[in-house]
Amino acid sequence: MNQAEFEQKRAALVRDAPIPRIWMLGKTGSGKTSIIRHLTGATAAEIGNGFKPQTKFSRQYDFPDDDVPLVQFLDTRGLGEAGYDPRADLEAFQDGTHLLIVTVRLTDQATDVLTSPLAKVRKANPNRPILLAITCLHDAYVHDQNELQHPTPDPFDVLTHEDFRRPSLSPPLEQKLSEVTTPNFTRLLNEKFKKFEGLFDYWTAIDLTKPEEGFDEADFGGDRLKSAIIDLLPEAYRQAILQIEDLNQLLTEAQTARVAPVIMAHCLLAASAAVVPVPWVDIPLVLGIQSRLAYKLAEINGQKLDAQTISRVSALLGSRIAVRMGIRGTLKFIPWVGSAVNSAATFAITYASGWAWNWYFMKISQGHVPTAEELKEVYAQQLKRGESLWKRSKENESS
Repeated sequence: MNQAEFEQKRAALVRDAPIPRIWMLGKTGSGKTSIIRHLTGATAAEIGNGFKPQTKFSRQYDFPDDDVPLVQFLDTRGLGEAGYDPRADLEAFQDGTHLLIVTVRLTDQATDVLTSPLAKVRKANPNRPILLAITCLHDAYVHDQNELQHPTPDPFDVLTHEDFRRPSLSPPLEQKLSEVTTPNFTRLLNEKFKKFEGLFDYWTAIDLTKPEEGFDEADFGGDRLKSAIIDLLPEAYRQAILQIEDLNQLLTEAQTARVAPVIMAHCLLAASAAVVPVPWVDIPLVLGIQSRLAYKLAEINGQKLDAQTISRVSALLGSRIAVRMGIRGTLKFIPWVGSAVNSAATFAITYASGWAWNWYFMKISQGHVPTAEELKEVYAQQLKRGESLWKRSKENESS
């Protein structure tokens, strides 16, 4: 497969792969960027610089980048502005987005500029799930000795999954909220439910703040938000969000935070390529994705990937991959079994290869040339971790 053929196949794979596309609809300052930051771990600056225009009033953010994205966010701007017409966004996004998240501040009274275009969005595609995210809850909290904090324990924890599907507050929750906040707080919640009646499938209440704002819990309701998104996304598109959950556990240092999303995105893309139910046809594409990942990691680590390095490291990892590829090729002859096993194995192999390459580049930058035994040990450790991640995310997906 030459470079042009690979690029063509890779672009088609990205287009058809189960990459969730989440449409964000809300006014400026309603928490859209905070939600993206919370889900991805990216900084506000990275998100702001990563957006690219799509239509006159919309833009798209690909995480971690547009080369091999893990998840895509579409942000509609212009709500409340004179001349905003949602028709272009409707035409661009009505068939290609899997979930619509509507963000509205709890104390926002002027919601007509949001409900009007939302009604058109709903009518254009009534089957696409809509999540109503009520944000900035602290705007309605009680001031106690000039200290403003979220209520503890979290009153929303008493709600069941079905409660969040009901467009109203249950009497017990309303009473509990009144005890820890104010009657005005529950009134504002009920007001939002009435304003958005018939325009959402699920609601959640969140308050995602910056550490410098002084709240004990900066991501209040963040877990509820993630659970709702996973629940509402079509099953095939949940994998990326579940993997980001595991991914965020790795973000303990700046360097890891940069490479982890890149590795995970390539893993899922390679796993998607391995679903092709024809023996061996995916191997050149998968190897191409893994090679692209190696070059990307070299760039992140400030290293050059020359022919000599490729030959040396590939000699250590390539034979192991080739053996597993051969095993996977035979599995494709088993109906209903091959594709699932192929995806799992390819994910784990790409994961192990990515982290092995990254470890290699880190050691080189520190002035140490890794031995064959060291590299094989790192690869083996990461292969086990990759297999575990895939298994755990699949278990969570089916639960």
